[in-house]
Amino acid sequence: MTRFVSLFRGINVGGHHGVSMTTLKELHEELGLKDVATYIQSGNVVFTSEKGGPALLSAQIEEAFALKFDFRVSVVVRTSEEIDAIIACNPFQEQVKQQAKWVAVLFLAKRPESNALDDFQQSYAGPEEVRLMGQELFIYYPEGMGRSKLPAALIEKKLKTAGTARNWNTVLRLQTMLQG
Repeated sequence: MTRFVSLFRGINVGGHHGVSMTTLKELHEELGLKDVATYIQSGNVVFTSEKGGPALLSAQIEEAFALKFDFRVSVVVRTSEEIDAIIACNPFQEQVKQQAKWVAVLFLAKRPESNALDDFQQSYAGPEEVRLMGQELFIYYPEGMGRSKLPAALIEKKLKTAGTARNWNTVLRLQTMLQG
């Protein structure tokens, strides 16, 4: 059996689309997923499954969520091994040592086309640094996330894919839960 994490986009943020983590846990269990645990109120669910890979699980969770809550959200699913690889290839290791909360990973629904990152970087000249590693966009916020003028909508539009961000501390906590 493989350990996975589902990362929900756009729930419990800014008072919009409130969904309890208990209900998300129940939704995963109703799909036959095992060892389900949640982390913080922003839509992180760790589970075990032998029912296919991340793409299939993502589609199943999104559909079940839409049926249960009557609105749609994107769900990105990663395996425990993928989370380990993401942590290992973080291009901002030095920044993490200084301010882990200023580094985030944008988990993308699909890998952007090769020219998409160039288009994005040409359209935004803020202080943030971005690096695409595989299917994840690493972002370093040198002035902090709360002060950033980098909108997620711009990133998604330019990269032509949906994504959901987690700060570095959350990524590390999810890794611990996956190893659990």
